Amino acid sequence: MRILIYAIDFAPKIGGEETYLLLLAGGLTRRFSGAGSALIERAPHTVIVATRTSADGFDDATLPFPVVRRPGLATLWRLLGEADVVHLSGPVLIPLLLGWLRGKPIVITHHMYHSACPSGSHFYEPRGVLCPGHFRARRYHECLRCVAASSGWQESVVMVLATVVRRWLCRQAAVNISVSEYLSRRIALPRTETIYIGVPDSRASESPVMNVPRVRRSWTFAYVGRLAKEKGLPVLLEAVKRLRQEGYDCYLKCIGDGPARPFLEAQVASLALQQQVRFLGFLQGEALHTATADVTALVMPSVCEETAGVAAVEQMMRGGLVIASDVGGLGEIVDNAGFKFRPGHVDELTSCLRIAMNKPAQVIDMVSKARKRAVKLFGQERMVEEHHKLYENLLCPKTAAIVRLEGASGCDERKSVE
Repeated sequence: MRILIYAIDFAPKIGGEETYLLLLAGGLTRRFSGAGSALIERAPHTVIVATRTSADGFDDATLPFPVVRRPGLATLWRLLGEADVVHLSGPVLIPLLLGWLRGKPIVITHHMYHSACPSGSHFYEPRGVLCPGHFRARRYHECLRCVAASSGWQESVVMVLATVVRRWLCRQAAVNISVSEYLSRRIALPRTETIYIGVPDSRASESPVMNVPRVRRSWTFAYVGRLAKEKGLPVLLEAVKRLRQEGYDCYLKCIGDGPARPFLEAQVASLALQQQVRFLGFLQGEALHTATADVTALVMPSVCEETAGVAAVEQMMRGGLVIASDVGGLGEIVDNAGFKFRPGHVDELTSCLRIAMNKPAQVIDMVSKARKRAVKLFGQERMVEEHHKLYENLLCPKTAAIVRLEGASGCDERKSVE
């Protein structure tokens, strides 16, 4: 089984999609190298990642799988021809088209709305509100207005036309993977399966003691993610300001970077919160763990339709509290295992923060639910297993033919051989 995974963004870039790719490709490689399948001896499994992202000093030799960076068309055509399954991280137009021309089984993981929205965000820029679904309703003039608001009319025309082609190609894909049921309903593509993003369980070998609140006189909250206007951070800053006016000694760590940082820093100054709010930039690994070790809760105040929320998944897996806007796939991921509020509602967010500070028994119950939910639904091994089964189902006719040569018949009997 030869799997080509293609992505625009990959390590050393940092983000939810990049984390997903590293965990998936690494997990599949380990699974294949240690599997006891009878097919291993006949055709070794191979995972290759191709990406547009330059290494920029990152040592690819540290990864358990090969990486082909910035492949030209000839190299990409060859890689597509050598693959049994082509797995695209997002509906990337050129490899999607070339893979279709090659006649390969194509799997697409949809992290955003690019198959149903030219900007990929489902956020209507002219009015700053959630999009009601103009592209799928064929109100292309509204899509043109939306993209032109930030990119100009020429770019807008190109992006809308490209989305028409992209969506048609997605409809030809063997499988469309959605990272949440909400996203699946929004993109509305045939042959769609939901596979939740999985993360390692760093506490598997530790004592299952939750990150419960301690008696304290001050509280620290954290935001982890891209600093962009659709992430709702002005709402969080206003909530912190209100709590300070009420006499609460609370602080906020903003972890990440993005285009809205200058605006947010200006808002912090206008609210006189320079001593309470810290911008820490991008953090990962041990640095991120250290920065969030003392936080009361992770706050995700998005006003856009989040498709999932890797930061929320990681916090829940650690047994920590999540406070999130009930929007898109983010609300689905958190479910009843965190405190939720309507996006953009400062009063409701402020109330959630008060509960986190004042009601430790309620917090203990919530983080217990969060940990159980994460272990059940968001483990890395579960994610890898579901992808592996998906690939095998796609290649079932080929593998079944191999097994039949040795006296077996059908895909079910191949499984019994393994």
